[in-house]
Amino acid sequence: MIELASGAAMRRTGPEDGLPIVCLNGGTAAARPGDWSASIEWLVRRLAPDFPGLAFHEVRYRVKSWNRLEMCIADGLAALDAAARPGRPAALVGFSMGGAVSIAVAGHPAVTTVVGLAPWIPDRLSVDGLRGRRVELVQGSLDGWLPGIPGISPRSSRAGHARIRAAGVEASYTLLRGAVHPIALRAPWGGLVPAPRAGAWARHVAEALRRFQAAA
Repeated sequence: MIELASGAAMRRTGPEDGLPIVCLNGGTAAARPGDWSASIEWLVRRLAPDFPGLAFHEVRYRVKSWNRLEMCIADGLAALDAAARPGRPAALVGFSMGGAVSIAVAGHPAVTTVVGLAPWIPDRLSVDGLRGRRVELVQGSLDGWLPGIPGISPRSSRAGHARIRAAGVEASYTLLRGAVHPIALRAPWGGLVPAPRAGAWARHVAEALRRFQAAA
């Protein structure tokens, strides 16, 4: 585990000198201590064997709450500073609230690619740092439809996508039919259980990472 300057933590899967992929997870309304994301962890386990030249960095926030977004953004910047290598590009993969964190830190000089998975893009969030980056957003069609279950609706992420495009940033948007908000869940015994369409999420992230590698 890598201790970050902000006080958050990060763990790496892959070679220390690999192209850095910084993975940022979601949050809750309550100010809860950070933990490792089941969705991000499942994706890293699924993808890392196929990308031996990449170094996946999972971030554990100090506090994982969208009501403490500035703290999470500071943790994301600290992770980028720790993972980045001089002269080498970095990619961000942000899930849910991690989408907002990724957009907020995308202006870091190492970043060339931002992949948002069911991304939260609040109206107050500046998207200026995305200029000049490759931006790919992926959204589950069934996200946010269950009352009382937090998630990001397609309507919400489409509005964010439109705002990004209006700022002059080229950004793709893919809707995954039948996909819900989580990509994976953590079982009571600690194992990871993939959610519906988890494989489709992984394929889209893999395609984005191949494009990132090809442009590096």
